[in-house]
Parts: sequence; structure tokens; C-alpha cells
Amino acid sequence: MKNNIVKFLAIVFLFQITGCTSDFNEVNSNPNTLTSDQLDATMAGPAFANALYKGTGNASWSLPGDDYGTYGLATALHSMMFAHYMAPGWAAATDANGVNDGWRSRGWLRFYTLAVPSLLNTYKAAEGNVEATAILDIWKVYMFHRFTDEWGPVPYSQAGIGGKSVAYDSQEAMYTDFFKLLEAANTTLSSTTVTTVAVFKDYDAIYGGNVQKWRKFANSLRLRLALRISDIDASKAKVQAEAAVNAGVMQSNGDSAYYKVTKDTYNNFVDIMKYWGFYMTADMESMLKGYNDPRMAKWFSTVSDNTSIYKGQYVGLPNGMGATIPWQSKNFSGTNQETTFSDNVTKDIEVMMASESNFNRAEGVLKGWNMVGTAKALYEDGIRLSLQQWGVTDNTQINTYIAGTTTGAVPTFGSLYTNPTPPVDVPVAWANTLSQQKKQIAVQKYLGLFPESWEAWSDLRRTDANILYPLLTTEDPTIGKGVMKRITYLPSEYSTNGDAVNAATTLLGGADKGNTKLWWDVN
Repeated sequence: MKNNIVKFLAIVFLFQITGCTSDFNEVNSNPNTLTSDQLDATMAGPAFANALYKGTGNASWSLPGDDYGTYGLATALHSMMFAHYMAPGWAAATDANGVNDGWRSRGWLRFYTLAVPSLLNTYKAAEGNVEATAILDIWKVYMFHRFTDEWGPVPYSQAGIGGKSVAYDSQEAMYTDFFKLLEAANTTLSSTTVTTVAVFKDYDAIYGGNVQKWRKFANSLRLRLALRISDIDASKAKVQAEAAVNAGVMQSNGDSAYYKVTKDTYNNFVDIMKYWGFYMTADMESMLKGYNDPRMAKWFSTVSDNTSIYKGQYVGLPNGMGATIPWQSKNFSGTNQETTFSDNVTKDIEVMMASESNFNRAEGVLKGWNMVGTAKALYEDGIRLSLQQWGVTDNTQINTYIAGTTTGAVPTFGSLYTNPTPPVDVPVAWANTLSQQKKQIAVQKYLGLFPESWEAWSDLRRTDANILYPLLTTEDPTIGKGVMKRITYLPSEYSTNGDAVNAATTLLGGADKGNTKLWWDVN
């Protein structure tokens, strides 16, 4: 795919938008903006290119108004730690369920001042192109479902409309619209004779405008969201999940959604993990080492410091421990920077993987839904897809892993926990009891999602699966040492959009605190 984003840097600032904070005023007063009437079909592709990259939460020094620190602050220092995928070798408040106003504000502001305007620009430029609009609706759902599941109620229906006050939408209302958009997109894309959306072909870094791949993405996303609401609205979840599977979800790694990186739109995870002092967690060590998981060597490196007593070993850092160890401690395993995560312009960004759809279908079967297959077969196929995704292709090795009877291992620093017994007490080999099967799916889906931490965090909250060690320390006794439930609203929102935020807390159904559960998180 041609790198067309940088040719049209000004597209980030095209849409005149008044929003939730003072940062929007900067956008509105920028003298270099283009007006909305200058948007036409020739600008649809460049605008979409930006919406895709910004919508994944990544950023680049090559694009205006942002840098890769957005990923570091908004993702690495939030969901990456909430999900216990990575841990910082330094004192980060959010590693202990704390709050940092500057870190969380970066994600909010960049979403509403860069990602959302780019999306709205594309809608305007692609007006009248039904296939392009359907794909935009799919991407809109992807962007906003991740965002609302961080915070709870957020500006959605009025995002980009303008005004001094921007209302927040309830999660229930947003999810209702999500399903409506995804269903309509599937109808449009399944009935068209168009195979590639021409205006997106050279700018779509995920599917190159391929209609059928976007359709499968939409249905897989619909299945994901159906599971998300399965505790709050079981009947609707069943209808949506079965409709998604019947319409066609991802089934092979060729269906998986990767953002194809370039020198100007690169993989932020690679650099942030390399330079910001992040390490494998004790939870990942416990699972991967206990299962003798071949993905461990793909994802992480052994300790390399010659002065470390752990040299040559895989060692995980317990979450909540960062405040007690030296910066850049060499006693822990970082990401595999020799091969898998060696270069930010060669490692594509995971957006949504086919393995997830298999695990979601397997869980659906356990709920009594018609997922076209047995839970065991779908679960095992999900594992197979994930292993193959990461370059594990030997069938004997894959089958041995699937038949494995070991459970989680006590991590190297397990003695620091009050109870070092591994939370993952189920084997990979399909179990006989329903409770064990649910936990097995949760564990393998958790591993299969890596490093897409936003979805992993959401799934941990939804399932309440007991698969993680508690934090060693906590800054919020109301949450304790368990999983953070949500990110709290920004102080700047209270000062500039106060009435709307206060109304949002009513929609939230609880105080604006990290221990307040989201609408769908009822168990």
C-alpha cells in the first residue's frame, strides 16, 4: 500500500469542530485548516488513512499535532497494565490502580481532536458512496466501542457537532447504535457487486478497501459486542451473536485485521516497550511458563544482563511492584527486540485477530447459542490460529500444546504475593466441567489478544475470570488490588463542560471513580 498519509498532513485539521475541552479551540482557530466544502471524493482516502491510524490509538512524529507518546500515555500506562500484559520498572500510579491526570487526558484529547475529526472528514468526503460509508460505520463502531469501554458514557451522537457544551451518551444508547450500524453495514456489503472500494484502495492500511474482509470484520466485531452485553441483556446478546456468526465472521488468519505499518505510521508498541522501561509481567510468566507456551519466546526475551542471577531466564515483574525496584532493572524480561518486536516499521499492528472470533464462538456455545460448531473444536481452533499467527507452524508442537495438562507456574517473584498459588489452575487440554471450560476460554483468549490490551482489559472486567494475581500495592482502596473498572473523567471536562459531565455521572449509575462498573459489567 502506498504511504499516502503524509502527502495530506492537513487532513487532520480539516473539520471545524468544537468539543469538550479547550484543545478544540486550538483546532478551530488554526489558520491552516481547510473548510468542509473543500472535502470531496479525492480527500476520502487520505482522511480515512488518518482515521484508521489514529483510531488504533497509535501516533507518529511524522503527522501533525501528535507523537508516539500518545500510545505510551494512553495505552501503555493504562490498559496495558490494567490487563497485566506489561509492567513498568518504575513508579507508575496507574500500575497500582492510581490516576494521573496528564496521562489519561492525552488519550481523550487526541481521540476527539484528531481521530474523530478524521473520521467525520471521511464521511463528508465519501458522501454518496454507500460501500465507503458502510466501512466508515464499521470503523466508527470500532473506535467508539473501545473508547466508551474505557470511560463509560462519552460524547458520541454530538461529537463533532460543535457548541459550548457537548452531551455524553449512555453506553446502552451507544451499543444500540453500534449493532444498528454493524447490521446495516453487513447488509450493504453483502449485497453489493463492488469488491474493492476504490476511494479507499490505496489508503486503507488494513484491508486495502476489500469489501468482504471488512464485512467479516464487522460481523466479528458484532460478535465481540454481543458477548460484552451478555450479562446485562442476554436475549439481545444471543440474537446479535447468532446473526453475526450466520453472516460470516473471521475464520482464518487471512481474515485477521492488521494495520500495515510504514516509516511514517509505525507500531508504537514496539518503541514504547523498548524505551519506556516496560517488562513482561509475573502473570504472563506464570501462564506462558506453566503451559510451556511457544509464544513466550516469540514475545519476550530472557534476562541478558551478565550481573543478574536470572541471566538466561524468563522473569516477570509483578504489577504494582514498580515503585520498589531500580529504573530499568535488568532482572526482568523485556519484549523480544531481536526478532518479533525488533523494528517499528516492520511489525504490523494487531487490530482484531481471527482467533478471538473462535474463542468468542466457543464461549457462545457454552451459553447455549448456535455458533456453528462445538465449544471444544472452536476453542482448539482458536488456539491453533493464535499459535500460527505468531509463527508456530509445526503441527506436532501445536497438537502437543493443545493436549497439555500442566497449569500455571509460580513466577520467579511469586513469593512476594500473599498467596503465590497460580490463579490459572486449568490446563490447556479441554476440561470436563463447565466452570473449567469457561476459565480455559478466558485464559486462551487473554493470550490470543496480546498485545491488544484494551480488549483484554474489557474482557477481564466482563468475565471476572480469576486468572490474574492481585496487585502488590494499590493507590485506591475502593478498587483494592483487583482490576480497575474504568478511567475517571478529566478535571478539564468538569471545568469546561461541567453540566454534561455531571449528567454523564447519572448515566454512569455511580460515582465518577475507578471502582464504578460500566453499564454492561453487572456481575
